[in-house]
Amino acid sequence: MQKEPVKTESEASLAAEPEPKKMTIQVSRVQTSMRIDVYLAQQVENATRNKVQEAIEENRVLVNGKTVKSNYRIKSCDLIQITFLRPPAPDLEPEDIPIDILYEDDDLMVINKAAGMVVHPAFGNWTGTLANAILHHIGKDADELDKSGLRPGIVHRLDKDTSGLIIIAKNPTALHRLATQFARRQVEKVYNAIVWGVPVPPSGTIKTNIGRSRKNRKVMANFPYEGLEGKHAITDYEVAESLRYFSLISVTLHTGRTHQIRVHLQHLGHPILGDHTYGGTVARTLPFSKSDHFTSNLLDMIPRQALHAETLRFRQPTTGELLSFSAPLPDDMLGVLDKIRSICPVDVH
Repeated sequence: MQKEPVKTESEASLAAEPEPKKMTIQVSRVQTSMRIDVYLAQQVENATRNKVQEAIEENRVLVNGKTVKSNYRIKSCDLIQITFLRPPAPDLEPEDIPIDILYEDDDLMVINKAAGMVVHPAFGNWTGTLANAILHHIGKDADELDKSGLRPGIVHRLDKDTSGLIIIAKNPTALHRLATQFARRQVEKVYNAIVWGVPVPPSGTIKTNIGRSRKNRKVMANFPYEGLEGKHAITDYEVAESLRYFSLISVTLHTGRTHQIRVHLQHLGHPILGDHTYGGTVARTLPFSKSDHFTSNLLDMIPRQALHAETLRFRQPTTGELLSFSAPLPDDMLGVLDKIRSICPVDVH
């Protein structure tokens, strides 16, 4: 039996790309002359000067029917046409949202992010994000952080429906030093995933290139590791618990490509249970009575990919001390494992 895939909120927002927003502005007869990028940033709600300059560079701003440069000075009665590929983002505001802080010092926080929380604002999720919660928690000291990209202090990211550990920098110096550790692959990241089937061999390394799918640019795909398409991606996996038709695996990332674990496990033939985008919600008929009903119920129990960022190890950006943190599996993944164990024998590796 194949269960009809249901799109998550995040996937639905990807599938429904926003329509470009076109605006026409007539400059007043008495308007003071100024640069067009400054003028449009003032005139268009939620538009930043950087976004305006980007639109100008991409020839999406016309003055009297002609393209201009950012230093063009507007004149009385100019007719300006501007096209935004996405609606301009609102200002990032602090919001009193509960977050599970496992560790905090003057430079950083380590947060156990709940599944379902968006890390930073984007189209369809302008509020209620981890970034909004961070600004509220840090308070006035958050003024040091660059909020122009809507990612204040965010060194790395987790997908909305992935739970687990994420590092937040509390000042620009810490952000730079932590980002350098990630770029140099000096941060150890270990994830847990519940997958369909049991990988053979029970441990190994997946090496492919990962890039945008040729068929659907909104999802990622694997390409040959020695090829020119995509970027190198390396993932180690090990079966932690074999459950005959499913398994709990431990995954270590050596690179940080978009959706890397999800794409690599699909490539391995063992997609993550509940992953709507990469094959994890296509229910399989298993060789026991009423298996269709069992797998359907299992998917209802975890309407997101069963992926959890369990462990982080990195250097404190000021002292150089090695820090290590772990977060236990969340309740939804524990519940799924208990249900699977009730009908499947356990073989711990």
